[in-house]
Amino acid sequence: MSPRRTLFALAAIAIAALSFNATAQEGTIRIVLGFPAGATSDILSRVVADHMRQALGQPVIVENKPGAGGRIANELVKAAAPDGTTLLMTPVASMSIFPHSFGNLRYDPFKDYEPVAHLSDFQLALGVSTKVPAKTLAEYVALVKKDSKWGYYASAAAGSIPHFLGVMFARAAGIEMIHVPYKGTANVLQALAGGEISAATTLAADIGSLVRADKARLLVVSGAKRASAFPEVPTFKESGYDMEAYGWYAMFVPAGTPKPAIERLSKAAIAAIHDTAVNKRLVQIGLEPTGYGPAELARIMKADYDKWEPVIKASGFRGQ
Repeated sequence: MSPRRTLFALAAIAIAALSFNATAQEGTIRIVLGFPAGATSDILSRVVADHMRQALGQPVIVENKPGAGGRIANELVKAAAPDGTTLLMTPVASMSIFPHSFGNLRYDPFKDYEPVAHLSDFQLALGVSTKVPAKTLAEYVALVKKDSKWGYYASAAAGSIPHFLGVMFARAAGIEMIHVPYKGTANVLQALAGGEISAATTLAADIGSLVRADKARLLVVSGAKRASAFPEVPTFKESGYDMEAYGWYAMFVPAGTPKPAIERLSKAAIAAIHDTAVNKRLVQIGLEPTGYGPAELARIMKADYDKWEPVIKASGFRGQ
């Protein structure tokens, strides 16, 4: 390349960088979340948004776009301008589970987004109604083996990670469990508290309010170690089942977003997670703060994609 052409190229890059920096520092950054206000993911989003607002020096808002288990939010962010002003806050399901469980997915998690930050892990749990005459996982398995009516279990959405946790456990325990999908976590908890459904697989954090009110019984959590919010509840491995599962929440931007924008947003999001007050708040609601960058998020996303594929295929589930 001639010196003159090189000079023009460098000038073009400089102008683009200046243009990006001006855009990045102006306007409102929106965090799009595919779940309603009040959910654990909503609390996480708003706590992180508040800290990012201070760090970035510009407005950061949360837009709740619930529906289709979070897929609507994914589609909105996929179509957004890749200018560093639109973020997707999403759990593991929409990125690593849904590609296996839905045949008409209108986005590709690995092509349509860029990883920004892994914010937290969360444990899953199996809980039962207080009307179920079982106080331990062993007692529940024996009960289902004796009478299959106790094997009906709810989750907040078909094709979700709680749905497939139930599938995984039923196979490990050699029992028949029948999945009953509800529309959202609030409906699952209401059904469990009222005895409408015998059991439910959900986020450990979400079922906590029922457990504390003696309206549900928590039998097991899914992590490698006990959940800090429920130190008295054993893990699957402690209960004799060689299985472990975590969910997570993370941030992504549309594919094509400039690297400087990703780095800026990633740095602000990770700083929020490592803030003492934010960290404490997340632990209070049952999350396990992480704060990983884009490369580690991409690795975790692919690992979970591979892990859940055989479980989902064995279930025979294929959503529309």
